[in-house]
Amino acid sequence: MVSNKNTPVIELRNLTKRYGLGASEHYALNGVDLKIKKGEFVAIMGPSGCGKTTLLNILGLLDRSNDGEYLLDGKNVERLSSHRHAIIRSKHIGIIFQNFNLVPRLNVIENVALPLTYKGVSHTKRLEKASEILKSFHLSEREYYMPWQLSGGQTQRVAIARALVNEPSLILADEPTGNLDSKASHIIMRELSDLHKRGNTIIMVTHNPDLTSYASRVITMLDGHIATDTAMRKPKKDSSIKRPLHTAKEEK
Repeated sequence: MVSNKNTPVIELRNLTKRYGLGASEHYALNGVDLKIKKGEFVAIMGPSGCGKTTLLNILGLLDRSNDGEYLLDGKNVERLSSHRHAIIRSKHIGIIFQNFNLVPRLNVIENVALPLTYKGVSHTKRLEKASEILKSFHLSEREYYMPWQLSGGQTQRVAIARALVNEPSLILADEPTGNLDSKASHIIMRELSDLHKRGNTIIMVTHNPDLTSYASRVITMLDGHIATDTAMRKPKKDSSIKRPLHTAKEEK
């Protein structure tokens, strides 16, 4: 999907998502309007139940709204078939899940290569590309480990490698450091910051206000609405943040 440089990567118009029926009906999203430009790093915050994860799932074409429009690179994708959604995800969107969602019966390299299956890439090419990206994450020695043999930080880095193997232009991250200690969290955020510097558009859901320092824009949600939308000052130069992950020591 190629858009004019002035076209927002994402544009939502009066987006609504309802759950339940009758007296139990409630709105997870209630008339959300939002534009996100190419190359922004947007952090979405808010209390549990405010609609931020629902929003992220719709942006990732994993769920659908009940009403409203979702334009991706200027094209309305909300009412496309599930098959078309899967094709768009495989080509343009990388998703980093909070709970990693690695397939337990597959080893590390097979997990990372999995998204390439849906693009029709041959088995050999899939493994070659997965191996290449794992090397950049200092995970080459763990290519044939099973997910249960990894630390939390390593598991999350594998999940990020899997999200990036298709070279997506849009990266969605749901609490990417939610299950990690501070050291592992810093490694993950440094990598996301580096991806942002390379021109990727990143949308991150987080509960941690400290992580907003990495973002160029912070949105807070409340009761299915966007409550605030704030442009952030550029972070001060910090070699520890700017340094790409592949120069950092591997976490044990």
